[in-house]
Amino acid sequence: MPVRYPHPLRPGDRVGVTSPSSGVPKELRARLDVAIRDVEARGYEVVVGRCMDGAGHVSAPAADRASELMSMLTDPGIRAVVPPWGGEMAIDLLPLLDWDRLREAEPTWLVGYSDMSTLMTPLTLLTSTATLHGNNLMDTPYQVPEGLLSWLDIAAAPQGHPFTQSPPNHHRATVWDDWSAHPKVRECKLSTPGRWTRLDGEGDVEVEGRLIGGCIETLCNLTGSPYLDVSAFARAESPEGLVVYVEACGDDAFSICRNLHGMRLAGFFDEANAVLVGRTPAPDAGSLTQHQAVLDALGPLNVPVIADVECGHVAPYLPLVNGARGRVVLTSSRNELTQTLD
Repeated sequence: MPVRYPHPLRPGDRVGVTSPSSGVPKELRARLDVAIRDVEARGYEVVVGRCMDGAGHVSAPAADRASELMSMLTDPGIRAVVPPWGGEMAIDLLPLLDWDRLREAEPTWLVGYSDMSTLMTPLTLLTSTATLHGNNLMDTPYQVPEGLLSWLDIAAAPQGHPFTQSPPNHHRATVWDDWSAHPKVRECKLSTPGRWTRLDGEGDVEVEGRLIGGCIETLCNLTGSPYLDVSAFARAESPEGLVVYVEACGDDAFSICRNLHGMRLAGFFDEANAVLVGRTPAPDAGSLTQHQAVLDALGPLNVPVIADVECGHVAPYLPLVNGARGRVVLTSSRNELTQTLD
């Protein structure tokens, strides 16, 4: 089955908001309202679901979260579904989703990152539906730096459209702003310099392949399951190979090293022409840095491994479309990623 791209968003379309993992506590509801108004300002109607409670670690019982997500993804009147953020336990939805029905339904954009990888990556692998990794709803009000795009820009792009993103070479020093005190914050202060870093050696990189990936801490738990058969996806959709991306949220370097080793041994990277690694706020561990952890686990692949890419938990955000064709260029003067929705 060829990769299926949802219809591009158009003014008047409906955008569903639900929390398949963690909901929004009362003290952050003001930020949620700001983010919803920003989506509405683009001309879209926002439909907020019932699974939004932030009092605990999940927004509702698993059956309710799965039912609401299924309802939104299969409603032809809803063109995109975006959560407020990720969380911890999206994994409990996987056996409750009707994958045959999702495969047969008209595709809808599913947007997010972090724990949303637990759902988005399997959705692309099992149904060939493109998904959009890189922003959550609560991040939407931030001004997008020059060279990057927001998820709303990409979701509105027509099929076949190529777009190139180049990082601003600066990132935010802190992971989160205090949204409870400053719910309307829109400026993302990028005060720390940083460029993409090739970990496996030196020299320029120019490589292509379909994009697939997500959060290490969540996807590592799916290795060996039918929800994460990357090799089967590559054989069907990208025999020329993949550009695989991964990113760490907060686990220390020892854990990330073990997780990446396990993912490699399970075949997650077998079809990779290159690996992109997100910039991370996660800590080093003793004598092992996060960069060393990645290289220890993925060096045996003998493909370019490029770290400090803006596809993780450190702003700014460079959205990636699971299933899109990607072309990565890394030279002394250029860091860029071109994606084509075909």
